[in-house]
Amino acid sequence: MKKNIFLFFALFITGVFASCKNDDDNNGILINSDYELYGSVFNEVPDPEDAVIYQVNLRAFTEQGTINAAAERLDHIKELGANVVYLMPIYPVGIERSAGGLGSPYAVRNYKAVNDEFGTLEDLQAFVEKAHDLNLSVVLDWVANHTSWDNNWITEHPEYYATNENGDMIAPPDTGWNDVAQLDFENQDLQDAMIDAMSYWVYNANIDGFRCDAADFVPEGFWTRAVSTIDQIKDQEMLMLAEGGEQRHLRSGFDFIFGFNFFQTLEAVHNGEPVTNIQTAQAQEYENVYDDDKRVVRYTTNHDVNLSDGTPQELFGGIDGSLAAFVVAAYMKSVPMIYNGQEIAYDQRLEFFTKTPIDWSQANEEVYQEYQQLIDFRKNSSAIEEGTYSGYSSDNVAAFTMKSEEETVLVISNFRDQESAYIIPQQLAGEWQNALDEASVNLESQINLAPYSYLVLRK
Repeated sequence: MKKNIFLFFALFITGVFASCKNDDDNNGILINSDYELYGSVFNEVPDPEDAVIYQVNLRAFTEQGTINAAAERLDHIKELGANVVYLMPIYPVGIERSAGGLGSPYAVRNYKAVNDEFGTLEDLQAFVEKAHDLNLSVVLDWVANHTSWDNNWITEHPEYYATNENGDMIAPPDTGWNDVAQLDFENQDLQDAMIDAMSYWVYNANIDGFRCDAADFVPEGFWTRAVSTIDQIKDQEMLMLAEGGEQRHLRSGFDFIFGFNFFQTLEAVHNGEPVTNIQTAQAQEYENVYDDDKRVVRYTTNHDVNLSDGTPQELFGGIDGSLAAFVVAAYMKSVPMIYNGQEIAYDQRLEFFTKTPIDWSQANEEVYQEYQQLIDFRKNSSAIEEGTYSGYSSDNVAAFTMKSEEETVLVISNFRDQESAYIIPQQLAGEWQNALDEASVNLESQINLAPYSYLVLRK
């Protein structure tokens, strides 16, 4: 993993004194000597800027809803062009105060077990092995902020939990998440136990990182210790995704933060706000990010918004509108995340408190091929993966360049369900090549774009 210079020095200082879990130095890196590493080091983890993430909701991804069944569909993810598989929580789910259905995957009852609904540890090990054979990395969803009300820590370690003035354990304040209990990260023993539990999966399932849920709710100091520990267990790249929008996570060593505001801006722009607001959202997310290797994870859907707001087709005006939004999210100095079913234009919202299997027989093959084409170009473009961004948007059209030493890529995307005229800035005029079909394109003073159409040009 490309190291942040500040993290490097932090690791140097703490690493000198790092020891196994039982060391009295609780500020050190906690490497648990009781675990043995399962499997082999995986050397094909992509550099963070090269990642294309595919999110799997096990309750929707297959009819069976199991890890083994998901393993049978790994070829689909590989053929799409993704190189990182992100599994939603696989752990036993709380029953007490359950939110309904089969319970929320984010109400964890046991941090060191696989939910019987999904399979066994051996099933997960086999899943990771098969993914690695396909050069796919695997990251697990990690829920650090809270547990279910019947997690074993509730009775064994009540001191791990936040309480009110009466001494009663509480749900996460101001969230409405009443099916879970808030943890207290002021407690050092809790921090050690949490880091130990995260380490368990790296050792015992040979995973390649974590997507950390509700990261903004968890203190920076904990994340710095946790990321440092995880990064030291295996001699390979480890991918760490903070599901949070705060840039402090990058200081903690995370490779990515999430573009919450960017997604909300995409929605607002589709509903009539000026497309130039996308440039503003881009600038805000990168305003204080000084490391060019860091990237924001961007998306046009995920498990939350798919269920609460709608599918990409619902949100962005049909298939064409969803693709016009995706190309901007995927190419604008970002790492794209695709939610299962999105790539086939599946038009049903997916529950994750119950089983709602995707009907893969409804796959739109033309849309799948278009996603493949967009991802393939991104993976082979130095400009998109690591280039410098410049924005040229108008009120109706998103336009920007990504530039590296080898090439310049220009993306122009019409966010309106009507023809839009785009005035070509002088510095963008001239001959280009269509990156997707290799046709020559001469940009003069103006271009008229069909509703929800986009162009990806290069030179």
